[in-house]
Amino acid sequence: MNCLRSGKPDRADPAQANTVARLFAYSPVDSLIMGTDVAAGTDAPTRTPGPLRLGTREFAPGQPLVMAIVNRTPDSFYRPGLTWDSDAALDRVHAVVAEGADILDIGGVPAKPGPEVTVAEEIRRVVPFIERVRAAYPDLVISVDTWRSEPARAMCAAGANLVNDTWSAWDTGLAEAAAEAGAGLVCSHVGPQTPRTRPHRLAYSDVLADVRARVLLLARRALDAGVDHDSIVIDPTHDFGKNTWQSLELTRRLGELAATAMSGSWPDQVSLMRFAPAAHIALAGSRRQVSTLITRSG
Repeated sequence: MNCLRSGKPDRADPAQANTVARLFAYSPVDSLIMGTDVAAGTDAPTRTPGPLRLGTREFAPGQPLVMAIVNRTPDSFYRPGLTWDSDAALDRVHAVVAEGADILDIGGVPAKPGPEVTVAEEIRRVVPFIERVRAAYPDLVISVDTWRSEPARAMCAAGANLVNDTWSAWDTGLAEAAAEAGAGLVCSHVGPQTPRTRPHRLAYSDVLADVRARVLLLARRALDAGVDHDSIVIDPTHDFGKNTWQSLELTRRLGELAATAMSGSWPDQVSLMRFAPAAHIALAGSRRQVSTLITRSG
C-alpha cells in the first residue's frame, strides 16, 4: 500500500519520514457469513457484535485504530534507510508508541521492484527486531508485512500478532501460518499483479466487485484454515494491482466496501494514499485528527 506518514503535527520534521499511518475502521455492525453471497445481496445470519482481537488486545466495534509502520529495509519507498539501523528503528518505535499508535507494522521487503530479498534475509532483517520490540512493549500489537509463510511463522514465533498479507495469498500457506500462531490475518486484493511488480494496463469491469469477491474469498479461506473470525481484517489494497483511477474509484465507493465488511463483521483496513479524497481520507498529523476523521466518516 502507498500510505502517508503519520506522527507529530509538524509534518516538516524529517524524523517522521519512515512512519506511515493506516486506519482500521471496525464496523459496529456484526454478522457472520455462512455460505451466503454478500456481493449478491443475500441475507446472512446476524451475529452478536464482538471486538477485534489481536494479541492481548481487544478493540471495540467502531473504535478507530492507527497503525504505524517501521520498515526494516535499506531501500524503503520514502527516505530509504531511515530505519535500516536497528537502534534507529527502535527509536522510531518508541516515538510512535508515545504518539499513540495502536498497531506497529514491520516489513523487511520493499513492495517496489528491486534486488531479490531471500527468505533467510527477510527473517534476518525482521525477526530479531520483533524480539526487541516485544521485549520493550509486551502488549503492543505487532503486525508483519510479509507474503511468505516461512518468514510469517518465524515472525509470529518472535512475537507478531497480525500477518499483513499485502499480496493477496500469493503464498497459499499464509493463512495456515497465521492460524498456527493464533495470529490475525489481513486479506488483500492485487488483481493479477504478482509480488514486487508494478501494475500495468490492468482493467476491471467493476473494480469494487473484483475487490469484494477476492477479499471475502480469502476471509472464508482464513476461517477454514483456523484463523479466528474476530482477527480477520479485509483490505482494498489501494495502488496494488490498480492504477490511480481504479484506486480513486475504490475510495469513492468505500461506503459500499464498508457494507461488505459489516456483512462479514471484518474490520476494514483503509490505507492513506498519496491523494486525499474528501470525507473519507485526509492528511492527519496526529492521532486525534485521524480519530475524528474516521468517526465522522463512519
